Amino acid sequence: MTTRAVLFALVATGAALAPACKKDKDPTPTTGTDPGSATGGSAAAGPSRPRPSQQPMPQMPELVLAADPKRAEKIALGHALFFDKRLSGGTDRSCYQCHANEDGNGGASPLAIGSGGKTLTRHSPVIWNVGYWNNAFYWDGRAKTLEDNTKGAWGGGNMGAAEGADTPEKVTAALDAKAAEVAAIPQLKPLFEAAYPGAKIGTDHVTGALSEYMRTLICKDTAYDKFAAGDKTALSEEQQRGLDIFLGKGKCGTCHAPPFFSTAMGVEGGAYFNVGIGTQGVAEDTVDVGRMKVSSKPEDWAAFKPPSLRNVAKSQPYFHDGSVATLDDAVKLMATGGIANKNKSPLLNDAGLTDAERADLIKFLEGLNCPGTLEPPAAK
Repeated sequence: MTTRAVLFALVATGAALAPACKKDKDPTPTTGTDPGSATGGSAAAGPSRPRPSQQPMPQMPELVLAADPKRAEKIALGHALFFDKRLSGGTDRSCYQCHANEDGNGGASPLAIGSGGKTLTRHSPVIWNVGYWNNAFYWDGRAKTLEDNTKGAWGGGNMGAAEGADTPEKVTAALDAKAAEVAAIPQLKPLFEAAYPGAKIGTDHVTGALSEYMRTLICKDTAYDKFAAGDKTALSEEQQRGLDIFLGKGKCGTCHAPPFFSTAMGVEGGAYFNVGIGTQGVAEDTVDVGRMKVSSKPEDWAAFKPPSLRNVAKSQPYFHDGSVATLDDAVKLMATGGIANKNKSPLLNDAGLTDAERADLIKFLEGLNCPGTLEPPAAK
């Protein structure tokens, strides 16, 4: 990805990243506290820069959706389907099992486990704020809409409802049959009738309802959000120092700009970076090429969409292959410049963080914990 494209993405997300982009030798006199200090204290000599954490912080925008008089009914149906194993090919796997509360809304295992106990090729990501992605779903952005993403997961290895179908037409036919089967279940039939009165139920009805439910999974009431809205006690001093590091010395905002905490979220088509995950110690022809499989561009080799960091402290393991077990290890990897490979992003460099700075940074990331939970619909 070009530097110009990255800068456009940062602007498009509305991120307040000016402090992170200043160079160390910027001669402009400023006042305040030095953001590069691990203790948050004033600079020993000369004018100090204002702390990034003390500047206005961007807040989450509203998720704008087209008017739909049946949205509430579709959400209720999608909510029920999200937790129902009978939607899967083997009636053994629900959507929720890859996005459980105890796993921070992401996957517990490094690689996702699909219907029939099959190990898949990538890690299950956190889906808080999934509705904000714009023509960039999955780790490689191959799906244009949430409905496309949902259809792929339902029919593919995750849920296996179209197992064995080898053409798009056969996939849709298999899903149409599964949709009709599920719509006839006594507990679900009234929900389908309320959401889609008089309709012959098929693929689009199921994917539409699931997508509408997932668009309600919004995380915008973290400690960071309260802090950004003006409650300066919402983040501890330790966390505010971590925010200074995040936006300043650590340059984390390049790939994880607030308020989405993913530079790719909300940007048309997403943004993709090669940080080296999955390239070390393996033959080049076995590397997951990521975005390049979608774009066919060599510069996208092994590049992936940066996930949102909301709920990151609860959702280990990390990265598209789940290969990094702890948040501390993930922060170390990124802060030291990623993993060298033929296509590593030039934006990644060793930030030279001290142990104290890294500890503050991790404390800040805990301030992105989402307080909400996913709960099954009440039994009737």
